[in-house]
Amino acid sequence: MLPRDTNAHGTIFGGVILSHIDLAGAIAASRQAPRNFVTRAMREVGFIAPVYVGDVVSFYTGVLCEGKTSVTIQVIVEAERSKEPRRRVKVTEAEVVYVAVDEDGNPTPIR
Repeated sequence: MLPRDTNAHGTIFGGVILSHIDLAGAIAASRQAPRNFVTRAMREVGFIAPVYVGDVVSFYTGVLCEGKTSVTIQVIVEAERSKEPRRRVKVTEAEVVYVAVDEDGNPTPIR
């Protein structure tokens, strides 16, 4: 994470982390089927620990549930502390729901 991503408290702004969660989740959703997916909801977002400038942040995804037109992805976020290499800390976790859409933006079956 870089200095441009910090908030007034000197830690990484939560919105930056949310953006990366959405990107990681979207990649996981797109691997379920060759469809266009849009973000429907972000729920159960829990900020557990701060992220600092210089931390290396990793995003791990898994499919929680797949419906007819939607898929729910769990995203776990860990930070490797720049001042303590090899120390990994779980910093955030979220569930993100994506909906498959057709060319007109209407929900379409995943399969």
